[in-house]
Amino acid sequence: MRFEDLYITGVGVHIPRRVAVADAVERGDLDERLARRTDLASIAVSDGATGPEMAAEAARTALRRSGTVPLDVELILHADVYYQGHDLWAPVSYIQREAVGNRCPAIEVRQLSNGGMAAMELAAGMLNSSGLRTSSALLTTGDRFCTPGFDRWHSDPGTVYGDAGTALVLSRRPGFAQLRSLCTVSEPELEEMHRGDDPFGAEPFEVRQPMDLEATKQAFIDKVGVSYSVARVTAGQSEVLKRALSEAGCDLSDIDWFVLPHFGRRRLTQTFLRPWNLDRDVTTWAWGRTVGHLGAGDQFAGLAYLAESGSAKPGQRCLLAGIGAGFTWSCAVVEIRRTPSWDNP
Repeated sequence: MRFEDLYITGVGVHIPRRVAVADAVERGDLDERLARRTDLASIAVSDGATGPEMAAEAARTALRRSGTVPLDVELILHADVYYQGHDLWAPVSYIQREAVGNRCPAIEVRQLSNGGMAAMELAAGMLNSSGLRTSSALLTTGDRFCTPGFDRWHSDPGTVYGDAGTALVLSRRPGFAQLRSLCTVSEPELEEMHRGDDPFGAEPFEVRQPMDLEATKQAFIDKVGVSYSVARVTAGQSEVLKRALSEAGCDLSDIDWFVLPHFGRRRLTQTFLRPWNLDRDVTTWAWGRTVGHLGAGDQFAGLAYLAESGSAKPGQRCLLAGIGAGFTWSCAVVEIRRTPSWDNP
């Protein structure tokens, strides 16, 4: 979808302490060969703060930076991947109470690693139809990946998961960046890749603990073949990229910055850099490799890094790309309008 008057007015990230990958290897948490393959420098690891707590902190930062008051927030969406700290509980309501305090609709989004981008598309549709020029939506993500259910170092070989909360304020009020287009493509024929041959369980992690995404992927590939899987993934990602660029009225060569998922280097190269013929220097890899894959929050965090560091200059275009099990792919074209004068948290 193409947009004419939707803006990003604030972003925020709460990153806990970083654990050096070299130290993790020395402790035996991560195999040295896998560490070399991922080429990560460090991983953000929470000492106890949960995903919703970190998301609320990031939300406070994003709202302060945007100058948005609670009355103007008409929608709150929270995306997450892993356990949020309580059973049968709405984490987004906690974030609403802690960071906003109003009574607008507050809804949780579950689209795994593409959750943040999915939330942005849902919010954009709502704001695009709103008649209020000050309407804003608060989007958050937050996860703490920990045992016993998830092994951040081994549950998804090739990607190491980091803990963080992220937030973005999308608004009809002008901001430091303008949303030009946002598209999502789904491919449900690949949903079995994260289910494999496992039976449906009656409780979380009944079948396997911790999670082993490599096992479910291998079971799926054994059933349908590598070429089928690769062809479907390639087609979905190619389609969403072409649509997002076309609706923004630009070509791939017009993009100055690529905000990509924080995969390990080998997976990042295979999934994005080689197919799109990109150099790592035009991506957020240099920063992403210091925090790890933040679940649904890589895109919000990457954009925050570009804004906070001053790397993205006025007039430049950024492409935010997401991919999540299910499968879904999303791409958004964002144009930087001005350099924000924020105080970094």
